Amino acid sequence: MSSIRLFVLAALEELGPAHGHQIRLLAEEEHIHLWTDISVGSLYGVLKRLAAEGLINEVRSEREGAYPERVVYEITDAGRSALGVIRLNALREIVIKPDPFDLAMARLDRDRLDYVPTTVEARIATLTAMLADEQARQLTIEQYLTVAEKFVMSHRSARIRAEIAWQQELLAHLPEIIADESARKDSR
Repeated sequence: MSSIRLFVLAALEELGPAHGHQIRLLAEEEHIHLWTDISVGSLYGVLKRLAAEGLINEVRSEREGAYPERVVYEITDAGRSALGVIRLNALREIVIKPDPFDLAMARLDRDRLDYVPTTVEARIATLTAMLADEQARQLTIEQYLTVAEKFVMSHRSARIRAEIAWQQELLAHLPEIIADESARKDSR
């Protein structure tokens, strides 16, 4: 599922014909880089790809004052159909990516187990700072967000809180994990 395709097609469906700069301004206004995986700078490339796929059409080019000429796009019927599928898939799919941390924990350096507790403690401190930053960011932009956007922004905070809880549980189990790893080292 491509978040940026969803955003651009939905923006054109909502706004009607628009040029890339208008879509970029909408993305910045909605602060999508703070609560999605979308890079605002990648909008122009996706516009070209969507046009090449027939999901959007070039309507016209326009120029305002000394600004460069801008291509105005509109969503096509095929684009509306694709948007429906993308939207439905995004609502249905659950995305939880594997964390390399898990593999590193499963493959600890048995000769250097002493660094694991401080590493996990540092991760908890970093996650706690991330949570504080996320909550401060939400308060800062809250006035610009819809009710739905506020709610989905809280999803990131909930995930960070869950990660903190899991890391704290891991920290509590580290003596047992380290003892097991040490015993496995000694049995080699």
